[in-house]
Amino acid sequence: MASTIEQNTLEAQPREAGTKNHARRVRQGGKIPGVLYGAGKDSLSVSVDPRHVSRILNSETGHNTIFDLALSGGEKTKAMIVDWQYEPIKGHLLHIDLKRIALDKVLRVSVPIALVGEAAGVKQEGGIMEQMLREVEIECLPADIPSHIDADVSELTFGKVLRVSDLPHSDKLKFITEANQPVAHVTSVKEEVVATPDATAAEAAAPTEPEVIKKGKQETEEEGAEAAPAEKGEKKAEKKEKK
Repeated sequence: MASTIEQNTLEAQPREAGTKNHARRVRQGGKIPGVLYGAGKDSLSVSVDPRHVSRILNSETGHNTIFDLALSGGEKTKAMIVDWQYEPIKGHLLHIDLKRIALDKVLRVSVPIALVGEAAGVKQEGGIMEQMLREVEIECLPADIPSHIDADVSELTFGKVLRVSDLPHSDKLKFITEANQPVAHVTSVKEEVVATPDATAAEAAAPTEPEVIKKGKQETEEEGAEAAPAEKGEKKAEKKEKK
């Protein structure tokens, strides 16, 4: 399990908080705008290298990584990424929020759940594994943040559910997510009914029952309408003959 504290440095330059045009100029200069806050200090607008930020986000510990943030001008602090925005079409980083971290203060973070082992219900009973919960919220000191939490599913069979309470716990971690929340279970394989071309063609050729009824009703009314004038004509002809 990788440590969330990285021995690397993200350099940041203070900037003036401005308009969208100001942020656009920052990006045109190869940087992205960001905000640094926390540890009881004032918020500070900064600009950082998006390539370095991407390396942190794509590392094993991801956004839970704690690193050194070096501000031009002298300040150096431990920090982590708490929010970020991507451009929706090209996927470029647009903005980042950074938080100063005190190593002796408890943090609340979300940590991914990694399923390990092969479930008995999959191996022996032909089921499929379904993971309902992919992250769990915990509180701990920054140095104790795990990169992920392993969930052993090897004993799972049909009818059994792995819950948050079944995850490995330690005195260093306090689970915030409800203990009874389901994490994973084994479910049956769903059968798909595939229509054959002949069946599809037959269904397309055969009219549906409501259409037949509706059409028949219309024809009956039309026949009745045509029959009525003819019947009246026949009666008039009979009267003339009697006269």
